Amino acid sequence: MSDAPEHRLFYHFSELPCSLRVLYTSALVILAFGYLFALIYVFHAQAGRDGNPNMLSYEDIVFAYRGSGKGSRLEGALRGPMSTMLPADEGAALIKWVQEGADRSHYETAIKPLLDKRCASCHDGSNPHLLNLMGYDNIKKATEMDTGADIFTLVRVSHIHLFGFTFIFFTIGLIFSHARLRPVWFKCVVIAMPFIGTLLDVSAWYMTKLYAWFAWVVMISGMVMALCFAFMWVVSMYQMWFAPALPQVVWRKDSDVD
Repeated sequence: MSDAPEHRLFYHFSELPCSLRVLYTSALVILAFGYLFALIYVFHAQAGRDGNPNMLSYEDIVFAYRGSGKGSRLEGALRGPMSTMLPADEGAALIKWVQEGADRSHYETAIKPLLDKRCASCHDGSNPHLLNLMGYDNIKKATEMDTGADIFTLVRVSHIHLFGFTFIFFTIGLIFSHARLRPVWFKCVVIAMPFIGTLLDVSAWYMTKLYAWFAWVVMISGMVMALCFAFMWVVSMYQMWFAPALPQVVWRKDSDVD
């Protein structure tokens, strides 16, 4: 690493009071758990749309935002991420009903009891992120051709992601700014990349509906965000508690090295 002097306003972790380091550590631990559960949720919600529930693929992202163009949202879910949520024979019965036209009479006698038993606890309409499968009119909409997430859904999820990721990466970036890392431009890139990735990720949702290859942008930007999060987390925790103490910081008035 370079021995260039620090900016006069730079404070390394070793110069911070113990109480502030405990605060930073607590925030980092909670953010790490939150990010981990978010990744698990994304995998569970998106993986399997292409028929392989064991990995998240390019096709899964395309189907999520653009639609499969091969069947209904309900059928795609039953063959993909929801395939393990009910017995195979019941899932096959639902798919057969959808493919035969989803008539109301058969819904009342056989499909509604199945949905009430297996799906009502999650798909009762209380969660705006999940399909509402209660009532014939709602499930009929789910049996229409899959065109991916609609624009209103994307807008609703977009503002949640933009606000949420800004809070997450501002917090971890602020903590990481106390780390000593050279060259300085690399440190600045690591701090900035998650914000750029967030904008690319959200923008690519909409673009994927027009051009399928933007699904690669969704995947790559998500990986960049996760890698930057992990890098800043590990470096911050290491320098905060495990790295040898730095020599006395060299102050230089009006320096813009860091």
